[in-house]
Amino acid sequence: MTQTSQSNTYDYIIIGAGSAGCLLAKRLTENPDKRVLLIEAGKKDNYIWIHIPVGYLYCIDNQRADWCFRTSNEAGLNGRSLIYPRGKVLGGCSSINGMIYMRGQTGDYESWVNATGDESWSWKNALKRYKQIEDYHGDANEWHGKGGEWTVSKQRLRWPIMDVFRQAAAQAGIPASDDFNRGDNFGVGYFDVSQRAGWRLNTAKAFLRDAARRSNLTVITEAMVTKLKIDPASKNCYGVEYLHNGIATEAICAIDRGGEVLLAAGSIGSVQILERSGIGAANRLQNLGIPVMSDLPGVGENLQDHLQLRMIYKVTGIKTLNTTANTLLGKMMIGLEYLLNALALCRWRHHS
Repeated sequence: MTQTSQSNTYDYIIIGAGSAGCLLAKRLTENPDKRVLLIEAGKKDNYIWIHIPVGYLYCIDNQRADWCFRTSNEAGLNGRSLIYPRGKVLGGCSSINGMIYMRGQTGDYESWVNATGDESWSWKNALKRYKQIEDYHGDANEWHGKGGEWTVSKQRLRWPIMDVFRQAAAQAGIPASDDFNRGDNFGVGYFDVSQRAGWRLNTAKAFLRDAARRSNLTVITEAMVTKLKIDPASKNCYGVEYLHNGIATEAICAIDRGGEVLLAAGSIGSVQILERSGIGAANRLQNLGIPVMSDLPGVGENLQDHLQLRMIYKVTGIKTLNTTANTLLGKMMIGLEYLLNALALCRWRHHS
């Protein structure tokens, strides 16, 4: 039996401390007069494998950092079900992903403008925001910013097999590229990475760490938001209900002061919370015994994600990551190489 504690009132309540939530917490707490609550279902990002770049292999499909979702059986994949990684930790998916820094294509942004009628989604406006948060490894230019919280590093890893592949692509007429973040760039090359001094950079480090020092921010981890509190008459969301340490708790938003509840729980979590709150396709909610607050059939529909297809080839006479990582000695050498390089880089930064 859970107990309900006394309500807490905030100017802003952010649900989800992932890629969006951590940035929101940093920006909203810049006003010292605003009280902000950040609620995260996962744990703190103090798991060592989160921070070592190769550690994403040990974070994905690991309950310590991943929700461990699986897709339904997909007819187009011969009936297979795939893992669907979603971060369950401070930093969200930025704590478990492959660290590729990739903004997408211009056409994606323009399609959102067409769908919403809101120019703030445009590539031009999005690029301004990207540049504001970036600390790019090169000089500031029309595509990249300098001095922001988000470090964009040049790929340090090089493999002979990759260079051979790039040469083959060039022979096939595909140009070499050193920057895939210009909106319409096309080619073959090494991508930039979200790393700082050889370690993974997640949004908890980049944004939340500074914000957490501010007295007007409260961060609660291992707290599951069960539903939104919505006024039936106005349809305004004025708070949230969540479980923390087995206690049912609610937090209230100061709407009279212009406060807001900001749902940033990701493409899966946000939909779950909306539907538990009665917002979604009415027939689905009724079948689940959930009172309908708003019949919005689009909630949870039309999810589009990148399906990663790995082309597998057997090669001989050349070193690859797979051949190295598939032996105990190889893993030990990778670990030792990483440790020595990290120490050298830290020593260089200290003296420079």
